[in-house]
Amino acid sequence: MRFKEKVVWITGASSGIGEALAYAFSREGAHLVLTARRTDRLEQVKNACQGPGKILLLPFDVTQLDLHPTMVGAVIEHFGQIDILVNNAGVSQRSKVIETDFSVDRRIMELNYFSVISLTRHVLPYMLQRGQGHIVVISSLLGKFSTPLRSAYCASKHALHGYFDALRAEVADQGIFVTLICPGWVRTEVSQHALRGDGSEHGQIDPSIAKGMDPHRCAERILKAVHKRKEEVAIAGPEGIALWLKRFAPGLLSKLVRRVRVT
Repeated sequence: MRFKEKVVWITGASSGIGEALAYAFSREGAHLVLTARRTDRLEQVKNACQGPGKILLLPFDVTQLDLHPTMVGAVIEHFGQIDILVNNAGVSQRSKVIETDFSVDRRIMELNYFSVISLTRHVLPYMLQRGQGHIVVISSLLGKFSTPLRSAYCASKHALHGYFDALRAEVADQGIFVTLICPGWVRTEVSQHALRGDGSEHGQIDPSIAKGMDPHRCAERILKAVHKRKEEVAIAGPEGIALWLKRFAPGLLSKLVRRVRVT
């Protein structure tokens, strides 16, 4: 029971990796705060959790930044503390730069980047006051390199690395840990909900996603990384080779990315 009685707040908890994390942390005896827009789905996730921990449902749209102080206050009032914040909510993209309305770029950045740093900034003072806490950020392999049809998505994930690497250095001697998780292809609804250039949903599952890692396996590896207080962890299958190419053969990766068929 590595996380017994720890208060773990998970955003984007209604499906995919967030849902799998809720189940994994609940089995470890954690108290959960589950956030997403869909109240009905959060109820289903809550009912499917197994473990002695208490669960608080906090449904709201994390891009409503003005709600963050109130929501953080609600968690503190209910549990008295926040031990682990898992910033998981996000949206992907399926459109070329030239075909993407600027409002879509803003929408992706608002959810994937600004909502994450805003919620973190409101949680951080409580962690610093206690002298302990762990901030977990679900990034992506595309936070380390980029592919076509993902310009704003890649930008948002790259931005997370810049911000949270800096934060980690600032709070390292104050009992606060920061872990960046970089999943590859995970079998979730991410491609169905990805945004097209006009802001509509892609509505299709990518073949690579369909063959991706089971989200429950991904969640278990995330818990292991959090328990070991890793700074950054890539969780991927064969697609993880791109990280090695980025480091040791960036020119080759660049050529491959231009030629690969991306959906």
